[in-house]
Amino acid sequence: MSVLIVGGDHLGNIEGRLKNIGFQEVLHITGRKIQSVRSIPEKINYILVFTDYVNHNLSKKIKEKAKKQQVHIFFAKRSWSSIHNVLEGLSY
Repeated sequence: MSVLIVGGDHLGNIEGRLKNIGFQEVLHITGRKIQSVRSIPEKINYILVFTDYVNHNLSKKIKEKAKKQQVHIFFAKRSWSSIHNVLEGLSY
């Protein structure tokens, strides 16, 4: 399983925690500019958007691309408790 994270300048220990719960690949885009998200790689299963690090226009653009490519998208704050709550229902 793979996840694309949009937002935040660095992930800290979030990448390691995601790998511990079953994600083999974790890709990260800072999301400072809308142009940085041209397309979603085909190998991505999930998208996680850090709501406290991206603007509304970027969130909208990511949501449109995810819907078009039929990729599940989740929104959370950049804290492990928020991320874990959002991903809780997934079967890893």
